[in-house]
Amino acid sequence: MNQPGNLIELRQVLVGYQHQPILPPIDLTIAPGSFLGVVGPNGSGKTTLVRTILGLLKPIAGTITFPARQKPKFGYVPQRASVDLSFPLTAFEVTLMGRYGLIGMGRRPKAEDTKRTLAALADVGIPELAERPFHALSGGQRQRVLVARALASEPEILVLDEPTTGLDLPAERSMLDLVASFTARKLAVVMVSHQLAAVSDYAKDLALLGGAGEPVEIGPREEILTSARLTKVYGRPIVVRAVDGHAVIFVEHECHTGDFEKLDPATLAEPKTT
Repeated sequence: MNQPGNLIELRQVLVGYQHQPILPPIDLTIAPGSFLGVVGPNGSGKTTLVRTILGLLKPIAGTITFPARQKPKFGYVPQRASVDLSFPLTAFEVTLMGRYGLIGMGRRPKAEDTKRTLAALADVGIPELAERPFHALSGGQRQRVLVARALASEPEILVLDEPTTGLDLPAERSMLDLVASFTARKLAVVMVSHQLAAVSDYAKDLALLGGAGEPVEIGPREEILTSARLTKVYGRPIVVRAVDGHAVIFVEHECHTGDFEKLDPATLAEPKTT
């Protein structure tokens, strides 16, 4: 049953390409102020699911409904690697691009567009960088500009694709703190990430994708982030521990001595094949 407060609801949705589903049927709801982390091995279908949520791909089967009777507005933050740095644009000009869909084809930005653009840069904590060339910014600053661009479009759902890729640990945590803060203003967040440990501290709910033929596990992070579930999905012995309220995730590797070695969770790039 549709809940009037939800922004979007997927019911028994099959996602894929050319009428070939790559995941089992999915049931998923996104409500204002929610924070959904989409996680799983490379090639498990994370991007395909997000493209379907965004409306860029039509579902093969199932229904996508909007209880508010209209499609919610999306703000999309791509991976930094997909951004062309050759154009001599300032941080302000890149952020202003988020207004283009509201300004309209062939029209010039108005005072309100400038105001909203500057407000978006302030929202991400870099108003002083407005006139700085985008290509001259640090990785973390560029990522904040891309978030500001998405915010300038006045979205109801903010979708981020690997927003912490290439960032050092302090910048990663700063970025995730920023993104999580938006839920307080009832902005829904959907974030694709391979950083299991990082996303587990922020996302309220997780969608764990195991790839073709494997069920999509969706629920509160405490229920999804278990040793048994992660071990099954990644095909390696994974241990989840709670330390000071945080989830610590690592791979157990049996050495010749019989001891176990802690490995970096970043090694969980691909599921093990047999």
